[in-house]
Amino acid sequence: MNGYGAFAAFYDALTDDVDYAAWADYLLAAFTRHGGRADSLLDLACGSGSLSLELSSRGCEVVGVDGSADMLAVAREKAADEGQDILFLCQDMRELDLYGTVDGAVCMLDSLSHILHTEDLREIFRRLGLFIAPDGLLVFDVNTPYKHAHVLGDNAFVYEREEFLCAWRNRYLPATHEVEMALDFFLEEEDGSYTRYTDTVRERAYSLQTWKNLLAEAGFDLLGVYDERRFTAPAEDAQRWVLVAKNNAIHQQND
Repeated sequence: MNGYGAFAAFYDALTDDVDYAAWADYLLAAFTRHGGRADSLLDLACGSGSLSLELSSRGCEVVGVDGSADMLAVAREKAADEGQDILFLCQDMRELDLYGTVDGAVCMLDSLSHILHTEDLREIFRRLGLFIAPDGLLVFDVNTPYKHAHVLGDNAFVYEREEFLCAWRNRYLPATHEVEMALDFFLEEEDGSYTRYTDTVRERAYSLQTWKNLLAEAGFDLLGVYDERRFTAPAEDAQRWVLVAKNNAIHQQND
């Protein structure tokens, strides 16, 4: 087991402190606040599907997209267990291709922070502009430069769960505000020995002006920038920005 396979196996337990129900309520409140429809939503970089399930349970028709087949296998199993009818597609964000348009899209838990090059972000926003209906909303969150420099930084963390132990070591690259994360998972076997699984993750924090510019280039109007799960302006030491944008571009898909 390696790459996203390792991370997928432990992802839900490692993020068991994430309140997906509260996030779903917040996102739907953001759509209401900014006059957006949420009957059909794209959950971009949906991971193991926890947020998709919460949105679906609130009456949204959800399409979940992720680049990891291992993550989607977990998502499909969870949806089947809960009797939720959700379409999950295995696609790279830069190659997003839906069967039609959706009312809006969400991309949460700093998923866009994993995109290390602005050229790739331009392509992602361009494709989102194709598949979000005119005047539809895009809501996403990202890690802030402050978080990368002062919270993640060159720090190390240890997470103990009933199923495993995770040693998390970071390396901060100040020139690009990137953080390289090395994760070692230790899983106890029946005989008392431990098996080690290794994964690496890299994230980049962009300035707020960069996000504004990239959205504008793709035809999105930035409507609001908020603190985490609030509708207040983020403080200087905010660790996460939530951005709400409206698709004002008129696109014609090529044959």
